[in-house]
Amino acid sequence: METTPLPQNAEISGNVLFYAKPEPLNKEAHSKLGLMQVDKPFGFASTTNVVPLTVTEFAPASLSYPIIFAGEQLQPLAVMAVNQGENLAINPDGSVAADAYLPAYVRRYPFVLAGDDQGERLIVCIDVASSLIKENGDIPMFENGEPTEYTKGCIQFCNDFEAERQRTDNFVNVLKEHDLFETKQATFTPRNGDGTFGEPQVIAEYFAVSEEKLLALPADKFIALRDNGALSQIYAHLVSLNGWDKLIAKTLIKNAAAA
Repeated sequence: METTPLPQNAEISGNVLFYAKPEPLNKEAHSKLGLMQVDKPFGFASTTNVVPLTVTEFAPASLSYPIIFAGEQLQPLAVMAVNQGENLAINPDGSVAADAYLPAYVRRYPFVLAGDDQGERLIVCIDVASSLIKENGDIPMFENGEPTEYTKGCIQFCNDFEAERQRTDNFVNVLKEHDLFETKQATFTPRNGDGTFGEPQVIAEYFAVSEEKLLALPADKFIALRDNGALSQIYAHLVSLNGWDKLIAKTLIKNAAAA
C-alpha cells in the first residue's frame, strides 16, 4: 500500500462517493494547497442518504441509523434518510445533528486512498475540487517539501480506514459463507385524514442478516461467530433495524415543517 505522495503523472481509476476530482497527493503539484478551518465542514454529504460503514462502526452507528447491506458486494450502509437527495443527520450548512454518529467515510474527506490505473496499489489522493482545499489554506499540506503533521495524520486515518474496510469485507464474506442474508423491506403505513390507516407502502428493500438463520446455525459455528467478535456486530446490525421507524418519523416531521 502506497502511503506517501506520488509522482505527478500517477493516475487513478474508478469513482468514489463525494470525490469530484481526486488527484494523487503530490508535493510539486500541491505544495501551496492547504485545508481550510471550517466549523461546519460536512455540507458535501448533505444530499446523500446512504453512506458506507465499516463493521467496527456498527455499534455506535446503530444508535442513529438503520444499518443495511446492499449491492452485489453486500456493502454495509448507514441509512441517513429515507429519500434520495437528502440527509437527516447532516444539514446543508455542513452541521451535524447533535445525536447523530458521523461515519468515518465522511470524516476522512477530502483525503482518500484510491486504486491506480493498473488496479495494483492504493495511492493517497485529495479531492482538489473540494471547497475545503484552497491555495495558501489555513493548514498547509506541505512544508519544506514534506507532508505536514496534519497531512500525515490524515494519511494515517485513510490507512486505518482501509484496514477496517478489509476487515469489513472479511466479515461480509463470513456471513455469506454461513448463508445468513435475507431480503427485507421497510414499510410505512400512512394515516388518513379521518384517522384510519391506509395501505402499507414499501419505502426500501435491502439485505439483512436473518435472525432465524443465525439461531439455526450449528453450535460450533455460532460459538465461532461469538469468539471472533462477529456476533456482537451482527446484533448491533439487527438492533439498528428498529431505527426505520425513527427515520420515517423524522421524515414526516421535516415534510410537515416544509409544508
